[in-house]
Order: sequence, then C-alpha cells, then structure tokens
Amino acid sequence: MATVSHEPIQEASLSAWNGFRKSLWQKEIDVRDFIQQNYTPYEGGESFLASATERTRNIWNRLNELFVEERRKGVLDVSQIPSSITAHGPGYIDREDEIIVGLQTDAPLKRAVMPNGGLRMVVNSLKAYGYEPDPQVVETFSKYRKTHNEAVFDAYTADIRKCRNSHILTGLPDAYGRGRIIGDYRRVALYGVSRLIERKQQEKA
Repeated sequence: MATVSHEPIQEASLSAWNGFRKSLWQKEIDVRDFIQQNYTPYEGGESFLASATERTRNIWNRLNELFVEERRKGVLDVSQIPSSITAHGPGYIDREDEIIVGLQTDAPLKRAVMPNGGLRMVVNSLKAYGYEPDPQVVETFSKYRKTHNEAVFDAYTADIRKCRNSHILTGLPDAYGRGRIIGDYRRVALYGVSRLIERKQQEKA
C-alpha cells in the first residue's frame, strides 16, 4: 500500500484517535497499519453459533436445485436491464420462508448486465452464453451514455496513451468486467475527507 507523509496532524484527528495504539498510521495514510496495531483477535470456539433453522435449510435446498440447473445451462437466466440499486423489482428465492430479502435481480441466480463498466464485455459475455444483446441497451451505451472505460480513457493524457499503446504501461482498462473504483471507506472515518483529498492532490502532482 502506497503511503504519503502528512504533517502536521490536525488537532481533531488527535482527539478522535484517543485510545488507539500509536504507530505509523498516525503519520501516514495507512489503514492496514491501523488495523494491525489495534485489532483484538478472537480465539474462542464456535459454541456460541446456532445451527441453521428449518426455514434456512428449505431456502438453501431450493438454491441447490437451481445451482444444478445453472451448471447444466452455464447461465440460468439473464436480465438485460442495466443494473443499478433500483433497476429491478423485488426478487425472492422462497417468499414464504424468507425473512431477509433482496436479490441482485428479480429472480434467484438471474444474472444482471453492467454496461457502465464497459459495453464490449457485456456484449461478448451475452453472446458466449447464447444471448443476443438488447439493441436498445447497445444503442444507449454506444451513443448516449458514457461508460466507465470511456471515462477512464478520457482522463488519460497524451503521454499516458502513448505509453499504453507501446505497452510500457499495462493493466489499464480495455473491457472492465467489473469496471468500478472500489472505495476504502474506512479511510474517511480514520483520516477525514480533507486530508485524503490533499493526499490525492500530492499523488497527482
């Protein structure tokens, strides 16, 4: 993990850090060091755990049946509605037995497409499993909606593009299957947004 020194430490941080073990994490952005210095391992047994209820076993048995069908077909089903937190209506494995509900799509093991990460990967994946891409989705993400890949490439400088084309730089996105920036939200709680922004500005410089 890359670290960047930051001095001086704000008084608010010092107050919020009371009770934690002092270490490198207080001088640099280093969440791993904070965790390593301050966690308490659990070394007890599993006796406090309860076994699965009959309701849970019924739901799991239903899923196991679907797993067999999915392995036979490769993909059980696909929704071509571009995925978002509100894209699909509620889906259930077994509505009568479920207490905690919420599936990625409107049916169990029904895959979602995520063209925001890159349209080409979605199209190729659908065709690999015998599905034709929805023409409206293709048109929307080709003409009207910028994908994550396109946004990343738009942010490249001319020098970065040349380095990428000549293979000096590798690992830059072509067809991100999971084209998302994963946020480490623990950093915000530990360091505050202002300090993290300053770090990014230093990295950019």
